[in-house]
Amino acid sequence: MRVPQNHILVIFGASGDLTHRKLIPAVFDLFHQKLLPNNFAILGLGRTNHSNETFRQKMRDGINQFALKAPENEQQLNDYLAKLHYYSFNTKDKSEYADFRDHLIQLDRKQGTNGNFIYYLATPPSMYEVIPEQLAIQKLNNENDGFKRLIVEKPFGYNLDTAQKLNKDLLQYFQEDQIYRIDHYLGKETVQNLLVTRFSNGIYEPLWNRNYIHHVEITSSENIGVGNRGDYYDGSGAMRDMVQNHLLLLAGLVAMEPPALIDSTNIRNEIVKVFQSLRTIKEEEVPDYVIRGQYIASRIKGKPVKGYREEGGVDPLSRTETFVAMKFFIDNWRWADVPFYIRTGKMLPTRVTEIVIHFKPTPHHLFCDNASIASQYNQMVIRIQPDEGILLKFGMKVPGAGFKVQNVNMDFHYSELSDTYLPSAYERLLLDCMLGDSTLYHRGDAVEAAWKFAEPILNAWKNNPDIPVHGYPAGTWGPDVSDDLIEEKNLTWRYPCKNLSNDGTYCEL
Repeated sequence: MRVPQNHILVIFGASGDLTHRKLIPAVFDLFHQKLLPNNFAILGLGRTNHSNETFRQKMRDGINQFALKAPENEQQLNDYLAKLHYYSFNTKDKSEYADFRDHLIQLDRKQGTNGNFIYYLATPPSMYEVIPEQLAIQKLNNENDGFKRLIVEKPFGYNLDTAQKLNKDLLQYFQEDQIYRIDHYLGKETVQNLLVTRFSNGIYEPLWNRNYIHHVEITSSENIGVGNRGDYYDGSGAMRDMVQNHLLLLAGLVAMEPPALIDSTNIRNEIVKVFQSLRTIKEEEVPDYVIRGQYIASRIKGKPVKGYREEGGVDPLSRTETFVAMKFFIDNWRWADVPFYIRTGKMLPTRVTEIVIHFKPTPHHLFCDNASIASQYNQMVIRIQPDEGILLKFGMKVPGAGFKVQNVNMDFHYSELSDTYLPSAYERLLLDCMLGDSTLYHRGDAVEAAWKFAEPILNAWKNNPDIPVHGYPAGTWGPDVSDDLIEEKNLTWRYPCKNLSNDGTYCEL
């Protein structure tokens, strides 16, 4: 694998949880695999008054807890920590950026990193416009003396207007090819494998269309509540937190046309085409196509669990959704009239993210009198997390007299690949940015297209108080009315288990 050019990774908001739990451990995993350049440094920025040593000590704890690769010895860990530096300043104070620039340039000369900088905004979204502007004023966006790249965390906007404004503002200071809008879902190996499964196998792609696929189902469930994120989540909700970005992206990867080349431009072009083909759900249609819910107090395994409105930081009269189920269509030649179903929620029975391709049943049920059973035979389950892998369900004859048919499974699991290392999402995405590969990052037009689709739904919830927020007991699969979205009465959602293997034999929650 290629090693990136010498550079400095500059992390704004380095004293926060994201840096401690995700970023520094992910870069250590790259260091452990010798995927970092010889001349490399991390400069952490924050208002907390750390020295280099206190910052390194805090990051040492993060590496020991969260890195996938355990340090081989104390010397290896110390060699990595020596690459970490800290500079304390107030990013909101514009007068302090000149001193920051001088400090960065001095570190660059000392480390021999050739003026190559990656800026990671691990900050509140309110800083996404301030920091790039100040970097540009200090000419720290200029690529005449080395590359300059900007990584922006989600949420990328709060609605269509704010996303468009943020795109416009960022493009005043950085070029589109310098901007990396990160979505950790795209860094998951199983998400990327979806492209390989489709486009490298002649047995799947000929069937990947409206002639053979009955419907597509995407589920992302969590078995935890909002925890200490009540303040943030109550102003966001499941639509903004999960559907508009992560799950529409998965739908885009399922539905996209084969790209001309496997590169950033071509893959992202095809995803944008899918988003532009999404059939608009009008405000007055929202109750027919979208169901929202909110978890209420319950008992799970005999223990009482708080409802959403009882969580810290949540309005006691909140109508923020913690569950969304949706039906939508993609109006293009490949997917005309094929329903796509998306479901996500908190405090559901288990943590699972998966895509289910439901193939059409045979037109004549020779071996099954029950159409609902026959419809379960041909499913392809692409498990994103956990128990990553692919499951294919099909009908086989039961031994003995007659032609009794039962559902059987054929599965593949990443865990079965011996000596195969499964990198974390941040590890993969950070390395791609270091290499200048934006394939697995969002492009501005894709973000805006996704917001354009979500906007009427959010507006309907805001403007029409008669649209219900269905309560569902914590630990269940959401409001039972979500089954009503499925067009055919003999079909329901798939209710997955934590385990992908032995599906149908036992269920681990």
